[in-house]
Amino acid sequence: MNKVERVYYSGLYETAVALTSTHSSNEILHNLVERVAKTLEAKACALIMISPDKKRLYHVASYGLSERHIEKGPILWEKAVYEAMEGKVVAITKVEKDERIQYREEADREGIASILSVPMKLKDKVIGVIRVYTAEPYQFNNDDIYFVNAVASLAAIALKNARFYQSIQKSNQKVKKELLEITNLLNS
Repeated sequence: MNKVERVYYSGLYETAVALTSTHSSNEILHNLVERVAKTLEAKACALIMISPDKKRLYHVASYGLSERHIEKGPILWEKAVYEAMEGKVVAITKVEKDERIQYREEADREGIASILSVPMKLKDKVIGVIRVYTAEPYQFNNDDIYFVNAVASLAAIALKNARFYQSIQKSNQKVKKELLEITNLLNS
């Protein structure tokens, strides 16, 4: 196994551990973007999710991006995000020259040169996009894409499990409350 493979395997393992060590959706998402950025030695990483009504996109987690950049404006169905939301991987080597980028000037101010957009799917349904940002122009290779795809799959499963766990916790609390009320009625 070469050094690059070790980095990806190690990054994937650390990401899997981080994603499965919590039931908090927020922690899962923040662990995800941080691990991806660090493993790929990228400037930043963000997760963009689609709203339940499928009309808006919004940042749900980021690592390495300024608040100014995150809050620059609404994320429209730009070509790059649209393609990723359609299930395609989109690699942009030179952000400043690519017409698919909605906020090219803001990306330049943020120091973003290249972007990799990878769809996050649950079954066959795209629920979001993981975006990796580099500070220097970078040609993303198959190993980079494979790694981010694997992490996206793990994250989708971890999110589904976290939501399921939270649903069970709510049901459990409701049952406990009802049992307490019944017990109080019987004891009165």
